[in-house]
Amino acid sequence: MTDLPRMACIKKIMQETPSIKTFYLDMQMNAKPGQFAMAWLPGIDEKPFTLTAVGKEIAITVQEKGKFTKALFALHEGNSIGIRGPYGNGFDYKGVKKACIVAGGCGAAPVLLLAQELKKKKIKLKIILGARTGKECLFKKQLAKTGDLYITTDDGSEGEKGFTTTALENFLQKEKFDCVFACGPEQMLSKVFALCEKFKVECQLNLERFMKCSFGICGQCAINGFLVCKDGPVFSGEQLRKMPEFGNFARLKSTKKVSLQEYAQWRQ
Repeated sequence: MTDLPRMACIKKIMQETPSIKTFYLDMQMNAKPGQFAMAWLPGIDEKPFTLTAVGKEIAITVQEKGKFTKALFALHEGNSIGIRGPYGNGFDYKGVKKACIVAGGCGAAPVLLLAQELKKKKIKLKIILGARTGKECLFKKQLAKTGDLYITTDDGSEGEKGFTTTALENFLQKEKFDCVFACGPEQMLSKVFALCEKFKVECQLNLERFMKCSFGICGQCAINGFLVCKDGPVFSGEQLRKMPEFGNFARLKSTKKVSLQEYAQWRQ
């Protein structure tokens, strides 16, 4: 791990969905599923992104939203960006024999490496992948190779019309899982957590908060005494029970505490 950015050349850019690209970088890094790296564009900013490939080369998967991601999307193969990391705690699948992954929207990115690792470990896996439309279903081909894939879309353009949490509840009523792993909008994650509590199933959820330093110094990403960058971004059910802010509040760049709805609008 390095806390100073190293410049990495963009080897390949893949257009995953109309709004999401994956950038493959000429840099070697080992990381656990769920860990993240900081990407730096000199003169613009630095932002955290999940790692969707590790080893002899790495990849970050990015959705175009604000100033930073627009500048990143304007780059081409051969350009360079700064990278530091990996950071945070990833998913823990020790002792898991049967699992369910729930991914909403961009939440498919942090669970991709996890799904691939679970397949290598021959762990039985069901995956619920949700998106607004079929065109925005991220990594559906890759995830389908790792387990039984079930797709839900808000508009019904692919898979079942509805929400990931409805599908999860249906699964939990019929099957027993050792753990539910999930990443996506926090309102979705809050419902996933509630369902896991109801059915007495362990869960690990990947949370998102605004980050500056990425290694626990600035405190920007604090949530009820935990730091998302250092203690997370993956949290267990035991930890989530100690977080009354989870599913309710987040903090803006100014550190002002706001509702999740206001936070989501600010992140656009």
